[in-house]
Amino acid sequence: MKKEMKTKKIAFEGTQLKPIVTEKAVMMIERDNTLTFQTSMKKSKDAIKKEVEEIFEVKILSVRTLIRNNKKYAYIKLKGNVLAIDVATKLGLM
Repeated sequence: MKKEMKTKKIAFEGTQLKPIVTEKAVMMIERDNTLTFQTSMKKSKDAIKKEVEEIFEVKILSVRTLIRNNKKYAYIKLKGNVLAIDVATKLGLM
């Protein structure tokens, strides 16, 4: 009999979050426990927070946003008990 591997799929369909993978973003994952996403200009901080908490099942400490070159970036700092590097590994960023 074959053993079935039960892995949890991350439902990323229908969201407007795009993970950012740059040197700075990876450094922030390791140093500050912070994930970086590009998101829709219309999303509020509360909407971003709810979406990330539902998708990744993590608790968020704070959400900061930056609008630059007509793009909106969200910096999401996770609470101490959850490591951002674990979430990034699930996403395939690391």
